[in-house]
Amino acid sequence: MRDVNAVLAAPRGRRFCWEVASVSDEDITSVMFDASAQPDDERAISSLAAALRRVDPQSTGALPEQTVTECLADAVALAWYWREPHPEDVLLAHPEVVAALAPLAESLLASDATRWWDEPVDLADQRFVQWLGEYATSPPELSGSRARLERSRTEAVAAEQEASRKLPTDPRANISGVWWSTPPSDGLAHTSRARPWLGAMQLLLTEDDAGWEHARVWPLRPTRDVRVFEITGPDSWAALVEAYPLRLTASRRHDWWRTTSADTEWFIPDWAAVANDYDAVHLTMVGYLTTPGTAVPVNGGATVLAGWNPDETYWLSDVLEPAGEPVEWERRDTGRSHDEWRPVPPGSQRPTRSSTARAPEDGRMPSTYRDPQP
Repeated sequence: MRDVNAVLAAPRGRRFCWEVASVSDEDITSVMFDASAQPDDERAISSLAAALRRVDPQSTGALPEQTVTECLADAVALAWYWREPHPEDVLLAHPEVVAALAPLAESLLASDATRWWDEPVDLADQRFVQWLGEYATSPPELSGSRARLERSRTEAVAAEQEASRKLPTDPRANISGVWWSTPPSDGLAHTSRARPWLGAMQLLLTEDDAGWEHARVWPLRPTRDVRVFEITGPDSWAALVEAYPLRLTASRRHDWWRTTSADTEWFIPDWAAVANDYDAVHLTMVGYLTTPGTAVPVNGGATVLAGWNPDETYWLSDVLEPAGEPVEWERRDTGRSHDEWRPVPPGSQRPTRSSTARAPEDGRMPSTYRDPQP
């Protein structure tokens, strides 16, 4: 039995449930819009809770997988770990609203649309997404993982030392910088599974999405048996950090205080050390709903899972090889509430937008460096 309370205790889980509710009842969107202008007003909170209670849980549980995943995509796109929570997320954390979301969460977690969401990595079905056009990324690099991890740790330690010397210890200072806790995304393969209607989950489910419209999806497979660590929730994430701790308080303090309101010592996994014992680390879909964006307690402080997409696997060892030819996909406006990703027919690939712009170091988009204030 999936833990509904764990989903509702986490900002991405609550947001996902609300996004599904808004598809089931369009009036909820206008109620949320009015309430978010005054998120501390008790009448606004009660109005939102009442609107959610009017949604039939059976209707949400009967939604098709594609619709439910598109709702999750909206929750993923609005994840940010460098600023204060969105007013809508503040509203969704109110106990009265959480109670109203509970029947919807129970129905969703028991539905056919989410039946595989707590499954481990599907080693027979892994896809790497290479973004095309503006902020283009590179094809998958299948060698050099160890050197990249060692270099990333050296850079992180150096940045932490510099931040300790130069940055104020007051977490309220208007400073923003590095906010993610994933392995380095440049130079390491990171993959997700395909679905019958989608070339790779990452096409839809990408935090801090830069609005890409064109991608090349590469099928990959392991060349041998692999050791995979599964992040299934806050407890497993904390266990990983505690087993391989890397203290980065000064460089994470200001961003993570804004997003969690916690002022503590901050840790992430030492990914070079993790690679000694594991070839890959996978975040399950339910793990995503329950873990990111909160201050997860660990020995000596806390940690935040930030920048990791649902069902995403980071590969820490050189264990992958191509499993077929890449396929191009494009985002199309279908007139529905959500755009759809569709494969580009062979021989009719459209040219990508001309641009010399590249993603910043570590593959992160420019929005990670914007002013953290609303």
